[in-house]
Amino acid sequence: MKVAFATQDKQRVDAHFGWAKHIAVYDVTPTGYSFVDTFHFGEDLAEDGNEDKLAPKLEAIQDCAILYVAAIGGSAAARVVAVKIHPIKVPAPEPILDILEKLQEVLKGTPPPWLRKALTKGQAVSHDFEE
Repeated sequence: MKVAFATQDKQRVDAHFGWAKHIAVYDVTPTGYSFVDTFHFGEDLAEDGNEDKLAPKLEAIQDCAILYVAAIGGSAAARVVAVKIHPIKVPAPEPILDILEKLQEVLKGTPPPWLRKALTKGQAVSHDFEE
């Protein structure tokens, strides 16, 4: 499962989604995690109401199941959810590696329903019903 992190310093979740200079993407499984890519965005990010700044970010994270942010606006959250990405607000700056380790531990056990659903993103739906 791919997970995205809104970050200014590439080390911590410390950025508002719309204002994030970087989005780091990792692949997470119950047995580990690996770095996928960091997407970089321009300097003109702080304009409120500039919805065009969100399009490249949404494109960058389109195959992610979860997005960790320090904050996210209402319309941006709606757009993220519309492409089946679960946004999670982090109340205080937190190291990305700490979040990855916690998420990996949750995946080893019994993940909550929303996370089980997120795990299936991008997979073909199969029904195992008897006819």
